[in-house]
Amino acid sequence: MSEPSLNTVSFAGHAAASTQFKSLYAEGMALVEETATYLDGPGRTASKMLPRLASVLYAAESMRLTTRLMQMASWLLLQRAVNNGEMTRDQVLSEKNKVRLDSFNVDRTAPGWNDLPESFRELIDRSLRLQNRVALLDREIYRPQDAASFAPDNQNAVKAQLTLLQTAFGGN
Repeated sequence: MSEPSLNTVSFAGHAAASTQFKSLYAEGMALVEETATYLDGPGRTASKMLPRLASVLYAAESMRLTTRLMQMASWLLLQRAVNNGEMTRDQVLSEKNKVRLDSFNVDRTAPGWNDLPESFRELIDRSLRLQNRVALLDREIYRPQDAASFAPDNQNAVKAQLTLLQTAFGGN
């Protein structure tokens, strides 16, 4: 009895066009909106009452937060455009090189951190969690094709690694 052949399916590609992506998109855009509302309203008022050190930290962190959210929104919009057929994958690849999904360091031990409004710190934490989810999906969707195309012929992981080593070192 022969084993069934392995048909490679890009789960990440399907996930990007799924209800899961739509949910991530909605969550990301809602967080952008919520943050903008906070920074223009309650955050602006609260920042005026902060001690000097916390006020400087608030200004720096609000810029980082805004930048992080704009980068994620850009990525989400690009992905939506490719999902809707408005852009090709190659166009998106070209444009997404301008998008940074790497984390900005957040030092929760920085002087003044605990003086920042709790709702502001919560927005930062939520944006970091969302950024990690977006970055993970980005790596899954846009990883190099040679890494995505490796199929171990329904072998277990150890056998697949042995096959790779044998291929690399010319063994049989």
